[in-house]
Amino acid sequence: QVQLMESGGGSVQTGGSLGLSCAASRYTFEIFTMAWFRQAPGKEREGVAGMGRGGITTYAESVKGRFTISRDIYKNTLNLRLQLITLNTEDTAIYYCAGSAGSLASLSVGSCKDWGQGTQVTVSS
Repeated sequence: QVQLMESGGGSVQTGGSLGLSCAASRYTFEIFTMAWFRQAPGKEREGVAGMGRGGITTYAESVKGRFTISRDIYKNTLNLRLQLITLNTEDTAIYYCAGSAGSLASLSVGSCKDWGQGTQVTVSS
């Protein structure tokens, strides 16, 4: 089973930037798609950005132009990253890294079988 561990969350002011990382240990090519989701208090978990095995990416409309997903592989560990810029208070949430054996086109909360524990991002005005 793949283990995912996020890091890099924190507190910033409106307009600030953060970088999130997710280390996927025991990475295998059974994971075709990796993604970042977030969940704000009282709201459902939502997709933020995803990347398929071929490197194609997708973003939620609310973060396009502000968030960038990327990945690299080092010593059999896949590192999934999310660069967040021009943050606003609506970006405050717990951010989760997730892996799916399905395609990028079918990415959803339900399609992901591997999840990290989450990292808190807080944006204050």
